[in-house]
Amino acid sequence: MRIENLEKNFGNVQAVDGISIAIPEGICFGLLGPNGAGKTTTIEMMEGILTPTAGEVYFREKKIDNYFKKKVGIQFQNTALPEFITVKETLELFRSLYPKPRSIDEIVEICSLSDILDRDNRKLSGGQRQRMLLGLAIIPRPEMLFLDEPTTGLDPQARRNFWELIEKIKAEKTTILLTTHYMDEAEILCDKIGIMDHGKLLEIDSPENLLANHFNGALVRLPHAGRSDLEIGDGILRGDHLEITTDNLDRTMRELLGSGLNLEGLSIKKPNLEDLFLKLTGTLLRS
Repeated sequence: MRIENLEKNFGNVQAVDGISIAIPEGICFGLLGPNGAGKTTTIEMMEGILTPTAGEVYFREKKIDNYFKKKVGIQFQNTALPEFITVKETLELFRSLYPKPRSIDEIVEICSLSDILDRDNRKLSGGQRQRMLLGLAIIPRPEMLFLDEPTTGLDPQARRNFWELIEKIKAEKTTILLTTHYMDEAEILCDKIGIMDHGKLLEIDSPENLLANHFNGALVRLPHAGRSDLEIGDGILRGDHLEITTDNLDRTMRELLGSGLNLEGLSIKKPNLEDLFLKLTGTLLRS
């Protein structure tokens, strides 16, 4: 999928400001940004829900049209479900809308729904609801799957269970576009990410390449027990810890070992996507 010079204006507000992205087939692409960055607006234009003010959206080198809509699955941030019916009945209802849907058994297997098939939609937990919504999104065997913040509000166990479901879908070579507020989620699931802010695309690359391009080295922290005579490389005393920023971790560790210091409590932190996000946008992801 590809977008070129995509723009969207709402009156005097420019929500998306001329962004271009190419997403190779079969990967999971993460679109990240703080609230109000333009992520959801961008995705809704890619899905064909919103009409761009300017720019084009292509799928397999053709402008998206009604045929394209038959090739995609969408899991929205918020979805209203029919009440007073069970999960199985909901799946059957949505299957009836497609000419060649997946079988119930296949959906149940991929999304781990066997334990809740007979449960009323009103009585689903957050994680169970998201599993069912994912099942609805993959009914038509989509070639492109849009997941807009699918794990927001889930507990850690439910999030990790959901990651496993997404990995199953990735294994089918389905192209996935994911937005998320969780940096660990993006780092684990996404082959490539784009970071947006104020409607503009700031960076786009694999998580590994982005971190390598913006950071060099690691941060070593060690309790100093009140000592003020410590001089280890570029070490700085901060509160009750010695902090050392190093681009040669092996050399720094040898210096610490040779200093005779008690290394209990030592920690090593490598820069991660959250550090990168703060560097590029100057704000926390959830702000």
